[in-house]
Amino acid sequence: MRLRASPLVLIAAAALVSAHPARQSESYASYRDTRAGAVKPLQAIEANVVPGMKRQGASYIGAEYNAQSLQYRLKFMNDGSVIWIDVDGRSGTIIGQAGQ
Repeated sequence: MRLRASPLVLIAAAALVSAHPARQSESYASYRDTRAGAVKPLQAIEANVVPGMKRQGASYIGAEYNAQSLQYRLKFMNDGSVIWIDVDGRSGTIIGQAGQ
């Protein structure tokens, strides 16, 4: 007996195989460090930073997590320019900004 996979199953399998491994490990590191109490949850960081940036006219794009430095980098778009906000994951304090 021969099994045939539907095209949808093949597409889903290809997407899983090609998923970016660094992004997966970044996500896991953030989860692990949050569960261990080493950093604040991303939602708490976003709640402190995103509203102020939106008041300045910026649109929130997303965040990255750096497990070595325990920092989040939040990304925004404002008038065609990207703004990066670096946040200490332990305290939630903004520690740097690049872009305008």
